[in-house]
Amino acid sequence: MFWLKKIISQFFMPLPLVVLILLSTWLWIRHRRFARASIATTILMIMILASPISNWLFVNPLESQYSANNAPMKSKCTVLILGSGHNDMTDLSATQQLSSTALARLVEGVRQFKLSQNCRFVVSGWNDGSHLRSHAEVMAEAAVELGIPSDRIDKMPLAKDTDEEAVYLKQLQGGAPFRLVTSATHMPRAIAIFKQRGLVPEPAPTDFINSPSKWWRLEAKQLNASQRAIHEYLGLAWFHIKSVLKASSD
Repeated sequence: MFWLKKIISQFFMPLPLVVLILLSTWLWIRHRRFARASIATTILMIMILASPISNWLFVNPLESQYSANNAPMKSKCTVLILGSGHNDMTDLSATQQLSSTALARLVEGVRQFKLSQNCRFVVSGWNDGSHLRSHAEVMAEAAVELGIPSDRIDKMPLAKDTDEEAVYLKQLQGGAPFRLVTSATHMPRAIAIFKQRGLVPEPAPTDFINSPSKWWRLEAKQLNASQRAIHEYLGLAWFHIKSVLKASSD
């Protein structure tokens, strides 16, 4: 199911979807009305997804649900940083191996750690077989580079997705409250998943991508933001479908 949902979701991402529409246009090129409608649809999609309109339609509804968290935590606190990816360029430091999203999450996690005392610092992320080591290991090493004591770090190197991160965290510390650090677009889905597992997350969103821009400007960063937001909406839809199926089977 893990790989199946990954593969299916790709067909709903902006770029693969545009390619599919163009391919269907080529196959039905003799049908002029269909071809014209497909080309018009493709152009309209690109104009919307690559423009600031996408922020209003897709990104802002996700990122506006939770604000930055500057409150100190109680004693014996836990900071959980959700994983996001890295490369295997061993000539780079661990922080330089992290993806931009993973680095943004880690930096916010360090900030949250320093807001309080006696915190545990939890990092997660598996090795899908294409890397030299797990994402959790790279995140832990990068955290040490940024000043987190190694004896305060816990790793969850087997967690493949957010749901498994919730499962492993519950095994690690039970149902105690914790500070959840992830991207602002991902936070609504992450909060829902952790709460469903009986956990008590305190949101600390980061990696905000809703940035102002000229209304007429088409940019690659807007297209990337649209793709990330659409990925989250698909994830939320899948989460609700699973919840309904589980409720009906109980």
